[in-house]
Amino acid sequence: MAKVLLFDLDGTLLPMDTEKFVQGYLKVLAGKVAPFMEPEFFVQSLWKSTHAMIQNTDPSKTNETVFTEAFLSLTNAEKELWPVFEEFYEQTFPTLAHLSSRDPLAKDIVEEAVKQGYRVGIATNPVFPRAAIEHRLNWAGIHHVPFEVVTVYEESTFTKPHKEYYAMISKQLEVEPQECVMIGNDMQEDMSASQIGMKTFLVEGFVIDRGEPHYPIDDRGNLEELFSKLKNRQGLFSR
Repeated sequence: MAKVLLFDLDGTLLPMDTEKFVQGYLKVLAGKVAPFMEPEFFVQSLWKSTHAMIQNTDPSKTNETVFTEAFLSLTNAEKELWPVFEEFYEQTFPTLAHLSSRDPLAKDIVEEAVKQGYRVGIATNPVFPRAAIEHRLNWAGIHHVPFEVVTVYEESTFTKPHKEYYAMISKQLEVEPQECVMIGNDMQEDMSASQIGMKTFLVEGFVIDRGEPHYPIDDRGNLEELFSKLKNRQGLFSR
């Protein structure tokens, strides 16, 4: 029986076209950095540093550390950009809410899960700072929910789709992977939780599928169907 429900954020509890969001986000951020670095070079370096973070398998380094080391190495920049980044995430990032939308069902779903006694967590890919993730929780209308874990890049040592990422969450919550259900919209990043025995629920509507690899999907449906199955304690949510 499941004890923990882990929710992805972008495209799952927070409806959005991820590609459109990233394009809008990078355009604004590059504009903020323009006085210090040529925008195209900045974006290229940002992508390469993010890739380094995703590829990292060294558990002694946080994602933030890996990103910082890679970015500074690629750009030969000093940390004069960090105050720019901090101001951006605190003040400008909230203005990007229009690149997503709010579905009231997201709030209903997580509140129903808590009501039923599930432990809940946000298993969003930890490639963003805490501030950016907290803003997106607010956009989704679920910032008030007592999530036991929210994966952020300052604290996480792995990213999706690594199985170590999901093992890290299980260890932090002191539960067996088999006691968790991973709920998300990405057929590779989210469904990869099945590698360590987690059950999976694919949220339809903004599905991301790169084709390979294929991971087991235990159930699927849109947010309305997810809410119905949860509320009626059906399938993965039978108790």
